[in-house]
Amino acid sequence: MENIVLNNKVECPVVGIGTFMLSPVDAEVSVREALKMGYRLVDTANAYVNERAVGRGIKESGVDRNEVFLSTKLWPSEYENDNAVDETLERLCVDYVDLLYIHQPAGNWLAGYRQLEKAYKEGKTKAIGISNFEGKYIEELQTKWEIVPQFIQVEAHPYFTQTELRKTLDKYDIKLMSWYPLGHGDKSLINEPVFAELGKKYGKSPAQIILRWHTQMGFVVIPGSKNVDHIKDNLDILDFKLTDEEMAEIAKLDKNERYYHRTDEQLIQFAGWKPDFEK
Repeated sequence: MENIVLNNKVECPVVGIGTFMLSPVDAEVSVREALKMGYRLVDTANAYVNERAVGRGIKESGVDRNEVFLSTKLWPSEYENDNAVDETLERLCVDYVDLLYIHQPAGNWLAGYRQLEKAYKEGKTKAIGISNFEGKYIEELQTKWEIVPQFIQVEAHPYFTQTELRKTLDKYDIKLMSWYPLGHGDKSLINEPVFAELGKKYGKSPAQIILRWHTQMGFVVIPGSKNVDHIKDNLDILDFKLTDEEMAEIAKLDKNERYYHRTDEQLIQFAGWKPDFEK
């Protein structure tokens, strides 16, 4: 496994298993099988309502807890809940996480960030992050953070490389974790000729080429799947390296176009929704 070093010297694997939209049953199996295959990064969230299942999957894998980089996110409904971090740890059946995010810039998100900073100081998380905090939100947070985050989790793929955001990230050495890494399954991205050509050269699928591009961009990538074969393929990207010229060819695909467009109305809805946690 390849790792990246965060701005607090903690190391994180460059490829992980994501659990967004996975039912508890599927999340448990995916996490268990991924860890058995050699994955060492697992990403979940309060809002995915599968944290208990992720905790079970880690236990069932037989991999030592200290070998797993476990990432989760506090949902806006939990930002003002003083017990949110402890309740999250209880659901995951762990006494710390490796990375704790606030999930959306909704509700009293500053209270949520203060929870992260407190958890970091108390050793309940080894790193902290912000998810979906682009533009004006990260600009405002910069004026208020006591501890600089180690990660931001945002949409990123060859059609949308977060060029503007990365200027801020580079300034503070904040790492990027990609969601929608394959363009939300968009066939036009997967079928770009450059990925087919590189796939032939390296004996890989277009999806594997794209995932390798992410890691060489310095991004951490967390493709999710309940298909064991896909999970295996998504990890099988570290035995080759794209050249500078090939990375430059892929860079030409950047349209600065995202798939997901969040509205202010949605942020209000996020703040008012409470996850129905698995009992």
